Amino acid sequence: MKTYLIACSGIVAFAAALAAYAHPPKTHRLEATPATVVYGYYWSEAKPVLRIDSGDIIDVDTLLTNTPEGLARAGVADEKIQASLKNIVAALTGDRRGPGGHILTGPVYVEGAEAGDVLEVKVLSIDLPIDYGYNGCKGFLPENCEQDAPIRMLALDRGKMTAEFAPGIVIPLRPFYGSMGVAPAPEAGRVSSNPPGRHAGNLDNRELVVGSTLYIPVFARGALFEIGDGHAAQGDGEVDQTAIETSLRGRLQLTVRKDMKLTWPRAETATDFISMATDPDLTVATKGAIQEMVDFLAAEKKLTRHQAYQLVSLAGHVVVTQLVDKPNYGIHVKLPKSIFVAK
Repeated sequence: MKTYLIACSGIVAFAAALAAYAHPPKTHRLEATPATVVYGYYWSEAKPVLRIDSGDIIDVDTLLTNTPEGLARAGVADEKIQASLKNIVAALTGDRRGPGGHILTGPVYVEGAEAGDVLEVKVLSIDLPIDYGYNGCKGFLPENCEQDAPIRMLALDRGKMTAEFAPGIVIPLRPFYGSMGVAPAPEAGRVSSNPPGRHAGNLDNRELVVGSTLYIPVFARGALFEIGDGHAAQGDGEVDQTAIETSLRGRLQLTVRKDMKLTWPRAETATDFISMATDPDLTVATKGAIQEMVDFLAAEKKLTRHQAYQLVSLAGHVVVTQLVDKPNYGIHVKLPKSIFVAK
């Protein structure tokens, strides 16, 4: 009887998986409103604002990390400040904010996600709904910043996908979400949106552009995915604490992966495999990201750990993701897919 029940449960699970892929994914529009965002945290007890099936797509708005007053002081005309930002900042006060500072759209409950699973996040498209962004000046070496200088506003040329920093200095735009994450484990409580962690969150990884896929370990039922901190462009390290901060609209496909087990978030782009880790100690973060890549190569490419470690040294790129999301520093390792040639 026990064998029969196990076999039946396996058949049911297989049938459910087939059913999930049998129908085309549904697209859910998710605007940013006081009822559909959280302000400054990831939390396993946060109430979902949307429930979707595994494999469905969200068409989501996210808002820049600032206030209408801050933008006005920097010279942004009132009519160019999004009404959604005004409404959210006015409505979410007191204990509805913090401990971090990001406005995050969500959480989105993904049916079937359980602790121990992995949430696959495919970035299908990203658009720029406003034609400006800003950059501050604090971060890793704040002694370089002019005291009391206002935030720097940058016009975004959405046709050319560039921003002029100064005459003769033009920055190409590569928009991405600085923060994509899931709820941390329940015992962690309400976690600040500022530092990244095993739940992903504020990774600030500039590689996560359109066409990339982020894999996040799941710690709570439904995953409770949140997204925000839009960037039009950013350098590795994000040394002054900000990118070109702006609002975004994107389409992302969220799929529960029960065939994967991860300790840290992992990513994949058209050109690279990416491992990552964070820690208050930059050395610990670096060791963690390298080890994650070694473990990936051993599991997926069937190399010994000796061989995998050598390959990371010969062809990998160890990169400082960010130095400013205290208390955690971020490191990621890129390994080009092109080195794996068909025999």
